[in-house]
Amino acid sequence: MKPDKRKIQKLFTEGGVEEVIGREELEKKLLSGKKITVKFGADPTRPDLHLGHAVPLRKMREFQDLGHKVVFLIGDATTRIGDPTGRDKTRPVMTDAQIKKNAATYIKQASKILKTDKKLLEIRYNSEWFSKMKFYEFLRLMTMTTTARVLERDMFQKRMQDGRDVGLHELVYPIMQGYDSVELKADVVLLGNDQKFNELFGRHYQEKFSQEPQAMIITRLLVGTDGTEKMSKSLDNYIGLTESADQMYGKIMSIPDGAMEEYFELASSIDKRGAKKIIGEVRAGKTNPRDAKMLLAFEIAKTYHGEKAAQKAQENFVSVFQERKTPEKIRLVKIKTKKIRLTEFLVKAGMATSLGDARRKIEQGGVSINSEKVLDYKTELNKKNDNGKIIKAGKLHFAKISF
Repeated sequence: MKPDKRKIQKLFTEGGVEEVIGREELEKKLLSGKKITVKFGADPTRPDLHLGHAVPLRKMREFQDLGHKVVFLIGDATTRIGDPTGRDKTRPVMTDAQIKKNAATYIKQASKILKTDKKLLEIRYNSEWFSKMKFYEFLRLMTMTTTARVLERDMFQKRMQDGRDVGLHELVYPIMQGYDSVELKADVVLLGNDQKFNELFGRHYQEKFSQEPQAMIITRLLVGTDGTEKMSKSLDNYIGLTESADQMYGKIMSIPDGAMEEYFELASSIDKRGAKKIIGEVRAGKTNPRDAKMLLAFEIAKTYHGEKAAQKAQENFVSVFQERKTPEKIRLVKIKTKKIRLTEFLVKAGMATSLGDARRKIEQGGVSINSEKVLDYKTELNKKNDNGKIIKAGKLHFAKISF
């Protein structure tokens, strides 16, 4: 079958593509009908992927739909160093157990987007080659670049200017990521714009090993639910791929109106033309921003949970947030002791990430028990007085306590 030129062009122009390096050569390969190898790498530093990670994953799916094999590379070796991108200090070293646990969740979550046919998806780990590489072989890699080139990286410059340490091991991270492309013989790599520096080393090392340098399709970083910072778990402005349809829907409804256009383009299945039409109608006053956001929330929830669950999430949202009703189904959280601090309950129920986070939510007025706001973070719940009560944290989280 002759390659579809329109679909190939879409690879370079939609889905938040910011820059393409080596486009002409890649386009020739695709139009020739040659099957190529598409690389995407992720370091399993945390257990959950979010909608920001899904941007390049969705682009991977487009390549799969055209019949190309994609390689999901788990950076279990590079995780031991930690990519210094955006970091003002050296990352703590993770244990092997943490890395393995997180890596397992990545594959499961990525399958929500990618086709899992072995002809179209290959899972690789960069420990496959780095664990076998001898010291002198790695030294050879280091002789192929210069310290000056590595130190061009912005965050290294900033940390040194501010008098903060830069670990010697951090300087080899881009070398390792670059060499990954040599091992995979990647034709193209998909990446967020924060990885451009590292993946340019991929092109560099492929040329050193007499390979054709990989093309780079660089996508924008999705803004978080706050509408200002990039989506990040550490900033608590993320929407996880493992979150329920209700949580996804509710979080989308909480984003600022100004962020809608970006979410339509980067996180929804609505095509670019359709998204522009919707945003144009909002700006012209023909469509209420709330209605456009409800469509966006529905489409995103449908992508990860199916149409039935998305419809139910929409009904629940209307009931809880517009009609001020309590959800019909509330998760039951069982407590084995006779009493528990409210802060501890919030963490156990997954309604807060830590005791400090729980305290902050309580003191800011975001927590209620049976619709009564609680402001004292020292509040205790006990079997005699609180069994069966409904705890609400923020606008999205409900739980019923059971002693």
